[in-house]
Order: sequence, then structure tokens, then C-alpha cells
Amino acid sequence: MYTDTDTLEQELTFSRFDRMSEKYPNRSALVYLGEHVSYRRLRDLSERFAGALSSLGVAKGHRVMLYIPNCVQWVIAFLGIQKLGAVVVPVAPIYTSHEIIYMIKDAGAETVVCMDTNFCYVKEALAGTNLKRVVVTNLTDLLPTWKRVLGHLFDKIPTGKVDNDPQVHRFTRLLKHAPRTEVATIDPAEDLAYILYTGGTTGFPKGVPGNHMGMTSYVNDVTEDVAGKYLKEGEDAYIAINPLFHIMALGLFMAVGLNRGNTTLLMPFPQVDAIMESIQRFKVRWLLGVPALYRMILENDRQDRYDLSSLTYCYCGGDVLPEEVKERWQKRCNTPIYQVYGSTEVGHVAYSRIGVEPSPRAIGFPLKSRNCLIVDPVTLEPVEAGKSGELLVTSPYTLKSYYNKPEETQKTYVEIDGKRWCRMGDFVSALPTGELIYMERSADIIKHKAFRVSASEVEAALQDHPTVIGACVVGVPDPKVGERIKAIVVLKEDARGVGGTELIRWCRDRLAPYKVPSYIEFRDMLPKSKVGKLLRREVRDDEIRRITKSKPATVAKGA
Repeated sequence: MYTDTDTLEQELTFSRFDRMSEKYPNRSALVYLGEHVSYRRLRDLSERFAGALSSLGVAKGHRVMLYIPNCVQWVIAFLGIQKLGAVVVPVAPIYTSHEIIYMIKDAGAETVVCMDTNFCYVKEALAGTNLKRVVVTNLTDLLPTWKRVLGHLFDKIPTGKVDNDPQVHRFTRLLKHAPRTEVATIDPAEDLAYILYTGGTTGFPKGVPGNHMGMTSYVNDVTEDVAGKYLKEGEDAYIAINPLFHIMALGLFMAVGLNRGNTTLLMPFPQVDAIMESIQRFKVRWLLGVPALYRMILENDRQDRYDLSSLTYCYCGGDVLPEEVKERWQKRCNTPIYQVYGSTEVGHVAYSRIGVEPSPRAIGFPLKSRNCLIVDPVTLEPVEAGKSGELLVTSPYTLKSYYNKPEETQKTYVEIDGKRWCRMGDFVSALPTGELIYMERSADIIKHKAFRVSASEVEAALQDHPTVIGACVVGVPDPKVGERIKAIVVLKEDARGVGGTELIRWCRDRLAPYKVPSYIEFRDMLPKSKVGKLLRREVRDDEIRRITKSKPATVAKGA
């Protein structure tokens, strides 16, 4: 565990980027859609963006929502916001207006950076929230004119209608502002760096506040201990496929990319051929993916046409990697897949060790800035060595609460021996070496395409429908996406003409696409305990038994 907090105070993630921009000014920091952005240019653009935001009234502590996918503008905005001492609120660009309006209000955001394609959702929020300004961009805004012209000519660039309004500002216009080189005075332990949103157990996403020190602590771990001597400063290439609004992708991007003077191939969408072509062309050595991505590459009909031999350090996060995928990857690329484990609440927690073959279902060894405890979920007493229990995690550098959610905080965080621990909802065991082995997860958490989906959040959306009186949402195992989301629904006795298609459409209007149920099944009642608690685990276990016996239920299937 770290004891030198002065190091963490002096080496904030964005200040390390500044140091790399001075050391490697002409090296490509990013490669995006074929265009190179040097460290010098990226720093200049981020400081111009910071200056523009400052002139618009954004100051230290203000919340700025990033509602855009992976692109150069995301990185520019992130760095610029951090230098102002403002708080980044990164959210999925596929969230609906229903979700966005809630998060803008909850975080207290007065500024949103969005795409022109999702401006229509932000527009709905202007009237009912405290939004003061909207910054709009397009995926191709920073590409050369000829590429943009060709893209529009062949209808390859999605665009959206944007209002001409004093509150609406174009990203490219803001980049013409004079750069702000002054960095805000930041207390790394007390000042927020970001607020990230994760699934809620009461029907709404929970905001997770993160301080600068908390992020720096695990970035240090990854850079110095996990990657360590294997990372070639100023020479390496990393490909960023996972969305940067996820803590796992953002952390690794900073650790092996911007904080070490290396080049990051930034992918706006997980298009497999483009990913493999980029790996081949730029001799990428570092990769972070989810199980579905590795499977997509292995099952691509054209994968033998690409030279992937440069890949050396491949990591998998978001879910446990199936053994058959791990073995096929080893055979195809002659390199293992290492595991990464963490959560929005506590950041990065565990990594496999380079050079050590990961054990089956392993999620890695705890990082030195994170303490792990395996306990009985009822008594919270530590389990015997080698036994399975719920994983608790703490760190002296992180904040330990949800934003404006005292009840949710009380459910997730517990006091043990004077320390505040986060209940991960995952059940693990530990080998004598200290390697953590995944056993199962809480029935409330569904892993769909590496997204953590709260069953309670989906249930709450369904129960908002006027004909639904009860809902139980569970994850059904699926080899391609981890788990598919299935909803068991009870309707009012007088409900007429309501089917699965209508309820799935209802969910699509209120939930991000990855949270929408794939299946709806109707029942007369749901299993509950004597005190009225929904027995979600019992329903999930029953679904697994039904799959095992190959007796599918009568369901309404969604797209």
C-alpha cells in the first residue's frame, strides 16, 4: 500500500500528461480515424478548450457532462475540464433523454458536451434543468476537410440538427480561444475529479464521486507495478476500444498511454476489421477488451488476413473470460489474455501478473493501493482461507459514498474494524498465492456485453408502466454476451392487449439500449420471501436449470 501521499498530490493524471507533452512533443498521442494528434497539439487544444470554458463561466467545482463517444474531442474536453478544477461527468452517448435529464439534475451539471446526433436529447433537458450551455460536436469535426467532404458525399457521417441558440456553442469554435495555461489549485484528496454513474437499486443510476487522489493511486499501480518494466515509454502503442466513460478503459488509457508518452489508437466504435487493421499497421502491443470483443475477433471470417503478432499484453475486463476463448486466443496470437477487475465505486482493484498464466476464472491479484476482504455476506465475518465469500474492497485514497444517495450508500458501504468497505456484490475465493477466483455475482447485477446492469433499475422502469404490478429481472447465461436480460412480469387483472413488444418499447424509451430486456415472460405471481422480499436469485437459478434441461419458456422476444 502507498504511504507517500505527497507523490500522489504532485502527480495528478493530467499533470503527468503535461510532463509527457514536454518530453515527447512531436510523438503521436492519439491516432483517430487515420489522423495523428501529437502531444504538443493535444495539450494546446485542451488548454484552448479550458480557456473557452472559463470565458463561458465554467469554474472550479462546476460539473461538465461528456455525452460523446470515443473521439479526440472526448480527450480534449477531459483534460481541459480537469485543468480548470471542474468535475467531469462522463456518460454513455446512447443514454435516452429520460436518463440524461435525471443525471443532469442529480449531478448539478450546467454544461453538456454532446454530439449533434444526440443534441435532440439534450434539447429536451434545457427547459427542465439548470443547464446554461451546450457544446456540440461531430465525430469528424477535427478531421481534414477532404475527409469530411468524402464522408458526407458517401453518406458515411451521421449528423443531427442543432439549434441556433445563444446557449449552444460549437466545439470547433471554442478551440479558437486563447489557451489557458494556468492550472487550478487542487486538493487531490478533497476535490472531485469526476462523477460516474452506475446502476441503481432504487430505479435510478447512482452517481459515484471520485477524487483526484483515488484515480492517481490506481493509475500509479498499473503504470509502475502491473506494466512496469514491460511498458516502453515513448515507444509503445495501445488501442482504446472500450468506451472512455468506463472507469476501466479511462484508467488504462491514462496508465499506459498518455501518462507514459505512448500512442493510443482511439476507436469510436468496435468495428472488428478496423481494429485488426490498426493493430497490424501500428504494431499495437497493449489491448483491453471484453469477452465479446475477443470472441468477435476469433470468429471473424477475415481474421487470418491480419498480422496480430505484435499483440503482447492483452487484458480482459468487464466479465470473466470463458476458458475456451482464452485457449483459442492463446493459439491464435501466441499470447495469454490477462484479467482486469474493478468497479465504478472503487476503481481498478485487481490485475493478472504479466508472465504468470492466469488461473481458471481468475480476476487477478489485488493492486497495492486496494485492500480486499472476503466475508460471509450475512455476518460480514471473514471466511476461512480458500472458501468463497463476498468481496469487500477499500482504499485510503478513495471517496466512499454515492452522490446524494445516503440510503444507497448505507446498503453498499460497511464499517469493519474502523475502515469503510465497499460491498462488490461479487463472490470470490482466494488461492494461497493471493490470486482472486471469481465464483458468482449478486443476483441484482447482470453482466450484459460487459456492462453492469442493475436488475432493480430495469424492474423500476417496467413497474412504471400503468399495467405492470410486479417485475423480476434476471441474467440468463449466454456465451456471446455474458448474460441476456430477461424480465418476468405480472400484469394487472384488467390489463388488455399488453404484450412483450409494448413493454420492450416502453423500456427503450427510458433505458440505454444495453439495459433493455431481451425477453419478457408473463406470470401470475413472483416468488417472494415471508417478509415480501423478491427472491431474484431463486428466479435466476430456475432459469439456469431450464436452460440446462433445454426446456425454453414461452416468452416474447425483443430485438
